[in-house]
Amino acid sequence: MVKIAIRFGLLAVAFVLLLQLSKYTWLSYRLDTEMVVLLMGAVFISVGYFISRSLIKPKQNDPAHPFELDESAREKTGISDREMDVLILMAEGKSNREIAEQLFVSANTIKTHVSNIFLKLEAKRRTEAIKNAKELKLIP
Repeated sequence: MVKIAIRFGLLAVAFVLLLQLSKYTWLSYRLDTEMVVLLMGAVFISVGYFISRSLIKPKQNDPAHPFELDESAREKTGISDREMDVLILMAEGKSNREIAEQLFVSANTIKTHVSNIFLKLEAKRRTEAIKNAKELKLIP
């Protein structure tokens, strides 16, 4: 939190400095107004880029804490191996047709598996099923 406050403080200082520069340039007529606006825009874009890079970090598998499937939760829910395959592909955002093609089964078979997954994970939608599966540590 302190790092974020420092970064925004630096952003405010840069903004004030640019405003002072623009005031100076308008008085001395050495730089055009467009050039000052361009400099201000460049500073804000670069600061925004670096702040977003530091705040939004891509999810990566942490080698110190690798994902471990919770077998007891899997047994408790009664999800079969094939349903686990379908659940993993669902979590990757694949459609029923894409899952069927990848697993070499019909789309109707996938619909049956998805329906069984919904029942076993007590979900009504794919997103809810995936959320429940992640909470149970069935998928990463």
